[in-house]
Amino acid sequence: MNALGKHLLLELKGCDREVLNDIGFLREALLAAAVGAGATVLGESFHQFKPQGVSGVVIIAESHICIHTWPEYGYAAADIFTCGSTVQPEKVAEIILGKLGGKNHSIAEMPIGVLDTQLV
Repeated sequence: MNALGKHLLLELKGCDREVLNDIGFLREALLAAAVGAGATVLGESFHQFKPQGVSGVVIIAESHICIHTWPEYGYAAADIFTCGSTVQPEKVAEIILGKLGGKNHSIAEMPIGVLDTQLV
């Protein structure tokens, strides 16, 4: 299949609630995942919700890595989108899982930009 990129949707359940509400920890976790997978970090933005929860995005040259947390449920959702072949989104997911833990998780993968090679 000739795709321009991959999109992974990562769900983490049973995570430490304090970790999911720690904006500094989550920022460092996503930046470490980007760098550890060989991505080129262009910027980042994170927001702490009141009374709890964090949303954040790391913009990479290859696309983006996002997270949204619900500490009250021990739940986090991550969105990993990469273009090209230099960064493997599976490696990003592996690093995030290692940092956040969780009792169980699921990953859905979608190819992005599946092209008809006769048109290219």
